[in-house]
Amino acid sequence: MRAPLAFVAVGLLTIGLHVRAGMAQSAIESQRVVFRAGADSSLVKGQLKGDQTVDYILRAGAGQTLTVELKGSNLQNYFNVLAAGTDNALFIGSSTGNSFRGLLPSDGDVRVRVYLMRPAARRHESSSYSLRLGIDGAPLAPIPASRDALIPGTPYHASAEVPCISGSSGNAASCKASVIRRANNSATVVVTNPEGQKRQFLFVNGKAVASDQPEQLMVQKRGDVSLLNLGENFERYEIVDALVVGG
Repeated sequence: MRAPLAFVAVGLLTIGLHVRAGMAQSAIESQRVVFRAGADSSLVKGQLKGDQTVDYILRAGAGQTLTVELKGSNLQNYFNVLAAGTDNALFIGSSTGNSFRGLLPSDGDVRVRVYLMRPAARRHESSSYSLRLGIDGAPLAPIPASRDALIPGTPYHASAEVPCISGSSGNAASCKASVIRRANNSATVVVTNPEGQKRQFLFVNGKAVASDQPEQLMVQKRGDVSLLNLGENFERYEIVDALVVGG
């Protein structure tokens, strides 16, 4: 199953600001990207000036691959990628570059946020840009409630308290983890850390392969437990196989 060609729907919506990685402070305009049948990518063109920021919003599913490539006339023109269900960027262009390819951990609206870095915005600089967006592959469908009952009033099949380490103290703690089980022993596991922040992890064929955070995901396997470590800001979550695939 291939995702179709996108075009940008008319209409701008001003939404609340999320500031990160040198972005200028301003309201954010959003443009919905709607998919046409028959292709899996689209080229969008636009222009920024000063602290203007634009979110391109695409509907996608867990397990699909998002590709983004930006070419701007201003070298301070970048984009971030925000997975569905979070306000944290899983990709930050100003520190990583102007191309991205990665698995999506969750279902819903993905945001590709295009902006000028703060110094350029303060100088009221502008940039004309082209943004190529693509979504490949079939989504991993959630297992229906008729086969694996849901926790009432939620999209989750199960939840548990899991050992974790998170925060500046580095102390061991217990974190709540909830799971959306999917086809082929795959799942989205959502963990709430001791600071109340949510982390989403994608498991494919029982193995953790992606998260919704910019830090590198490092995985160790100890028996039936996956140890998930996020980057240098040490966070670790211990996820048992039974939570992911049931049993």
